[in-house]
Formats: sequence, structure tokens, C-alpha cells
Amino acid sequence: MTTAAESRPVKPRKPKACKTCKAEFVPRTSLHVLCGRIECALSMADAKQAKHARAAEKAMRVEVRARKERIKTRRDFLADAQREFNRYVRVRDAGKPCICCGRPLGDGAVGGAYDCGHYRSVGSAPHLRFHPDNAHAQNKQCNRWGAGRAVDYRLGLIARIGLDAVEALEADQAPRHYSIDDLKQIKAEYARKRRELERENK
Repeated sequence: MTTAAESRPVKPRKPKACKTCKAEFVPRTSLHVLCGRIECALSMADAKQAKHARAAEKAMRVEVRARKERIKTRRDFLADAQREFNRYVRVRDAGKPCICCGRPLGDGAVGGAYDCGHYRSVGSAPHLRFHPDNAHAQNKQCNRWGAGRAVDYRLGLIARIGLDAVEALEADQAPRHYSIDDLKQIKAEYARKRRELERENK
């Protein structure tokens, strides 16, 4: 006796494109994605191998980064945070004149480079190293070879943020004690702010 299932006609499978060469073929099963040419099979095998190699390489990079993070000292985290803060200031002030001399940033400097210069230096006022009012874009020659040009910096700073804010900076002696977690947070915060500014400036 023939059952209903046996008497039902087999529905032909729809053709689909080969994952590799894009030629149309009729798959044997729903999981069949290649047309059957040996070149296509080898190409897919190579692609899978390359994908696995990339994944392994990425996992290795993550592991190496985590290992480096574990052996970092507080000094290392401080340097990381300072670099990111300085990058933020350079992006924030791009297009403004040098805080000291008023010339365009990079004017006269090789490659047009400029620095993040601190009004009260990191050496003499480390508690203000991450204060955004205390750091501004400065031509290299003003920052590195002009001893910071403190008098000119002060005049430029008054013009930019006002006398009250400058005097508040000068009077600020409150110590800041940054833990490793604080430094990680500072780095992340200024990286986020820098990326936002870069997106806005595109």
C-alpha cells in the first residue's frame, strides 16, 4: 500500500549561486553551497584557513595586550593618560593660533608639527597635568626652545579663557592623587572626547 508521503511528488530544488565562482548550480541539499568544481572547494578551504588564521592572530594580540597591561606600572598608566590628554588638546586646538606667539600652529616648524604645551608645567604643577585650561596647542619653537614663553603664554591664556580663570589656575595648589583606575578612566575619557571632535571636524 502506498502512503501519502510516498505518493507526493518530490519538489525540485531551486538553483543557487556558488559561494566561490558565483555560477548557478542545483544543490543536493540545503547545506550545499559549492558548485562542485575542485577549484571552488580549494578556494573555500583556503578562505576558511585564512579566516581561522586571522582569528588566531587577533586572539594572540588580545592576549599580548592583556599580558602587557598586567605588568604595567603606575608610571606607565600615567604616561598613557598623558599622551591621550595631549592628543585631545592638539585636536581641540587645531585651527587656532599658537597660545604664545599667535602664529598659525606649526608655523616655522619642520613638518608643521606642534605640541600640547602646559602653562604651569607638569614638572612644577603635576596636579594640573590633566586640567584642560592649563594645556593648549603651542608651536614647537615656543614650547621646546622658548622655555615655554611663560609671559607670552599668560597673555594668550588671558585672551582665551579670561583673567579670572588664569588666576584660578595660578592659585590652584590642591593635590591630586591618581590611582591606576583613575588614570585608565582619564585616558578613556580624553580618547572619547578626541574621537568626538575628530568626527565633528570631518
